[in-house]
Amino acid sequence: MRLVGPSGEQVGIVPLAKALELAQEYDLDLVEVAANARPPVCKLMDYGKFKYESAMKAREARKNQAHTVIKEMKLRPKIDPHDYDTKKGHVVRFLKQGDKVKITIMFRGREQSRPELGYRLLQRLAEDVADLGFVESNPKQDGRNMIMVLGPHKKKTEAMAEARQAQEARKAEAKANPGKSQNAADADSAQAAEEPAEA
Repeated sequence: MRLVGPSGEQVGIVPLAKALELAQEYDLDLVEVAANARPPVCKLMDYGKFKYESAMKAREARKNQAHTVIKEMKLRPKIDPHDYDTKKGHVVRFLKQGDKVKITIMFRGREQSRPELGYRLLQRLAEDVADLGFVESNPKQDGRNMIMVLGPHKKKTEAMAEARQAQEARKAEAKANPGKSQNAADADSAQAAEEPAEA
């Protein structure tokens, strides 16, 4: 078999007994890394440590992996301005988090004969959030509903990284000002800004 040393150096082609003897001498495991090669390739390594490190790498890769989620927001054609602002706020939050948003306009009764109301509402929403997302699928009628999908400009991984940095910044701020809540710190800075400078 072809033997590779603990630090990756080539030992050469050695018999199995000699390879096992070397493994005992170094207090390492003899691991077959390429069984189909001629001759088979084995490596001297600490197999437990190798398994642990590969598990940690897989865990780290999973942590950085992003799952794209499609959030849904339902509206009616005759929506109140305040309700519209609330729903738009949710859409903005979803897009900032890097999620796609499916907007559904639900038509009832005679509203079904006026699909242009829903179309205009979807266009207005798309224009309002244009800086955060883009129209991934244009508005289309689906039975009683009209559907549009918005996609975020930034990827989910970027959004997650930004959120993590913001959270770390908040923790650092809390450590710098122990015993003070964020609201108290904001109130103090606002009060200091209001006080006139003494001459």
